Amino acid sequence: MKRLLRCRLLLLLAAVWLGMSGCQRSEKQLEDGERLYQVYYLNSVMTRLSPIEYPTRTEDTELLIQELMDRFMNVPTNLDSQAALSEKVVYQGYKQEDMVLYLYFDNNYTAMEPYREILCRAALVKTLTQIPGINYISIYSGEQPLVDTKGQLVGMLSASDFLDGISDVNAYERTEMTLYFTDEAGEYLFAEKREVVHNINTSVEKVILEELISGPEQPGLEPTLEPGIKLLNVSVNENVCYLNFDSDFLNNQLEVKDYIPVYSIVNSLSELSSVNRVQISINGVQNAKFRDSIELNAMFERNLDYIGEEEGPAGTGPINLPEEKEG
Repeated sequence: MKRLLRCRLLLLLAAVWLGMSGCQRSEKQLEDGERLYQVYYLNSVMTRLSPIEYPTRTEDTELLIQELMDRFMNVPTNLDSQAALSEKVVYQGYKQEDMVLYLYFDNNYTAMEPYREILCRAALVKTLTQIPGINYISIYSGEQPLVDTKGQLVGMLSASDFLDGISDVNAYERTEMTLYFTDEAGEYLFAEKREVVHNINTSVEKVILEELISGPEQPGLEPTLEPGIKLLNVSVNENVCYLNFDSDFLNNQLEVKDYIPVYSIVNSLSELSSVNRVQISINGVQNAKFRDSIELNAMFERNLDYIGEEEGPAGTGPINLPEEKEG
């Protein structure tokens, strides 16, 4: 505890010192009419934001927007950094209304890899909201407001959305996962490889369940779980993944075999090296029965008998069957 308090005190002192030194430097620069901005790029491997100081005497808002955007899209050759915006994306201009700056890009903006788009989004906001009078950024792609990978409207963004902590863009990571959905017959499971960008504070097990509930993306595959069910809790202990759903889990009306929803979950989670068995509870109670045929008070293990042949349903391509795990 003492060590933790000491570390927090040191961090606080460091933050105060940085704030004081930053104020002193700004005052010195303001004397000769120069203001210091941070232009945000990506590091060389495009995994984190890389801010670079940029001094300018420009004060006119419109000229400053153009100047910072030009700097944003063109990385100086002497920097070991990458532009946050993909070179395939066309910047089409901006519009300012009160404290909101609207940025317009072509359709290639939403074609960027999800992890890069999140980083680019943060880089744009953190760069341009430094301009006096601009508090929010709204991004458009192909004349449409930006939506996230779930189809949700992103809306107006402020610098506070990307402060250090749980909402820090650098707290996101990419995870490749294998999810099991079914075909039209609802008798077998077929694998879908998916890359998901998620917050590191959210467990991979929870992300897998959220992705299963959201349904398949691959043509020819059908959902295994009702979209309305809620995952109340998920935890892992000694290679057992404990899941707690609400009662809607028992009301699965999809036209699939009884074992499909259960083993869609079990086989997907068992792709993780940290999970060998799965325990399912309903509102905290283990003594429940799914569709009056499957007792949920058991420890479920991956079952390859329910996985379809290597050639999946039409349009899905070959399916690589997972290898058995020990233990």
